[in-house]
Amino acid sequence: MMEFLQLPVLDFSSMLRADLAELTAFIAIAEQRSFRGAARVLGLSPSALSHAIRNLETRLDVRLFNRTTRSVALTETGERLLLRVRPALADLTEAVDEAGSAHDHPSGSIRISAAEAGARPLIRHVLPTFLARYPDIHVEFVVDTRMVDVVADGFDAGIRIEEDVPRDMIAIPFGGPWRFMAVASPAYLAGRDRPRVPQDLLHHACIRFRFTSGALYLWDLERDGKFTNIDVQGPMTLGNTNLMLEAALGGIGIGWLPESLVGEHLASGRLVNVLPEWNHSFPGACLYYPANRHPPTALRLFANAVREWAAGYGAGQREDS
Repeated sequence: MMEFLQLPVLDFSSMLRADLAELTAFIAIAEQRSFRGAARVLGLSPSALSHAIRNLETRLDVRLFNRTTRSVALTETGERLLLRVRPALADLTEAVDEAGSAHDHPSGSIRISAAEAGARPLIRHVLPTFLARYPDIHVEFVVDTRMVDVVADGFDAGIRIEEDVPRDMIAIPFGGPWRFMAVASPAYLAGRDRPRVPQDLLHHACIRFRFTSGALYLWDLERDGKFTNIDVQGPMTLGNTNLMLEAALGGIGIGWLPESLVGEHLASGRLVNVLPEWNHSFPGACLYYPANRHPPTALRLFANAVREWAAGYGAGQREDS
């Protein structure tokens, strides 16, 4: 007579929770490039994270990180796993947040990649009312001048100028066009000949802008449909427009800055538009998110709030699907 093997009873829900905890630890370490940094983010000890990663590597029978005493880097296998797991885990988190949100008390987190100039008007005009209305929703802006893949990099949405938004995204324009101009303080201009044409900028101290990618921004000036590019020179290079504004106000040189940032200083006389007939306008900023994914409740509500403010501001709207 055949005897049946007694198989242990498996708690699949516990296994799933353990796996998710290990994957969460894996993503945090990959993003922070540090066990200690990930431990601070997750509120755990570095030894607990090390134990979780050892378990995950043992379970998968692969090495996910190359570790030294000074650095932590993903292996090739770890890079591939991160690309697949991060958006999947984000979807799971969104689903749980959405399911757990009562209709009148929505909750969840929204993680947005944005250039500082794009985030500023929403922080000023949309977020105060939005967060007061939905106190259980958390909004995080990650400020970066480089273009990112919002899906692959684990973001819910992005903010960029309209012409840079991928065509497979839903885009919500807001705030109107960005108009850039060359500005300087009266202290800088004192005793100097003012520029009359863009080429005169080559004889002035200019404040340069460098993108996170390392590329330097060339000044694009336009007058009556005619464009010219000037590779200016100067004593300072910055990667932040607010710091560029401070440098211009301090008399260091001429800055190429958006009107929305310098308008009040032009009105007060602290800055002067040195080439008033030459400027350049870009299409306005857009909040954008993937069209092929159902947006979580928090993002959908935030997108609606941006639409409402944009409509009141007078900006047009478009949605690409």
